[in-house]
Amino acid sequence: MSNFDWVSRPELADPVAIIAFSGWGDAGDASSDAARFLLSEYDAHTIGQFDPDPFFDFQVNRPVVSMDDDGSRTITWPTIELMAVRVAERDLVVVLGEEPNYNWKLFVDELCQLLAELGVETAIAMGAFAGQVAHTLPVPVIGSSASARLIARYGLLPSEYEGPTGIVGVLTESLAKAGTDTISLWAAVPHYLANQSYPPGVEALVRKTAEIAGLHLDVSRLQARSASFRRRIEAALDESEELADYVRELEAEGMEEPDSGEDLVDEIERYLRDV
Repeated sequence: MSNFDWVSRPELADPVAIIAFSGWGDAGDASSDAARFLLSEYDAHTIGQFDPDPFFDFQVNRPVVSMDDDGSRTITWPTIELMAVRVAERDLVVVLGEEPNYNWKLFVDELCQLLAELGVETAIAMGAFAGQVAHTLPVPVIGSSASARLIARYGLLPSEYEGPTGIVGVLTESLAKAGTDTISLWAAVPHYLANQSYPPGVEALVRKTAEIAGLHLDVSRLQARSASFRRRIEAALDESEELADYVRELEAEGMEEPDSGEDLVDEIERYLRDV
């Protein structure tokens, strides 16, 4: 019995899956906000959602009660949705939701089957980690894959991580074994800003995703958000000389010794082991 509730079964053109989970591995909400940007900027249609009962601990991810203008109460349960988005001549299948708490094998098996049914042959999973980077410098984004062909094609790095993993790690392995071209993208978010939404990280992930998927996206709104965010941070630094000095140290280190891809992979791995 399936735990996925279909709303529609669209005919999709050359679909690519864009996958993001909030929670573990989503520093600064960068990956989940990147997925939400795609849903907000283009005409999105609901494919369906997973029944939350088998997958969520409601004491960890509690349902939310809201009221409309007429005073009617509605309970919104945590879930994971699949949405279809048309960008030019290509469709995206956006997978977005909280990282599930239970039954990962069941969830991953069902999601892999769903993506296969929808004709998805390429999947891009996004994540973000808290790193030793300054907000004044460009956001580093590391792309990795277990496929030598994809590594060569997109200039990615081999996936050699060993240690604790999240649902993205489990899912990407299963997708790759099923024959789906699978790529992981990780953005580095300044650790001193990782407890809030980080628009520059969102912009960096959207840009890299668009590059790999061959999409031409208008990111002007993201650019404006990033610029506004940086202005607010600069104003806050004016009130904290200690933090301003620390940021200048990070900035100097980043400009003198820019991180290589391997260095950033090492930092991601330390983050995943410690988070």
